[in-house]
Amino acid sequence: MEPRMSLRRLRDLPDFEVADGHPDVRGWAVRGASGTVLGTVSELLVDADAEQVRYLDAQFTGAPGPKRVLLPLRLATLDAEARSLFMPSLTEAAVAAYPAYAEELLTPAYAAAMRQALDGTLGEAL
Repeated sequence: MEPRMSLRRLRDLPDFEVADGHPDVRGWAVRGASGTVLGTVSELLVDADAEQVRYLDAQFTGAPGPKRVLLPLRLATLDAEARSLFMPSLTEAAVAAYPAYAEELLTPAYAAAMRQALDGTLGEAL
């Protein structure tokens, strides 16, 4: 059995901050495969044990309506000049199928739903 990550919001970790030389992407646009803005990053989820940002807590704004989701940081390409993140595996269909996030533990069921929505681009490990 795989050990669980100790995920915490960055704002809840007073001794943690974004590392020097890395941008704080909170407030940045999330762009999907077509380049269209699909949402905005609202928070960073940190694996406190590994001291690394693992997920982006993002608010999607398009159809079928507002939805809060987790996005794996490792699938995003950062564009600091445009203050946006590009996720080539994120399509409008993936957004519609993506599981909503409600500040719960990252359960195996949520991870499986993420993989399915992103059409297997996450592989087996999160």
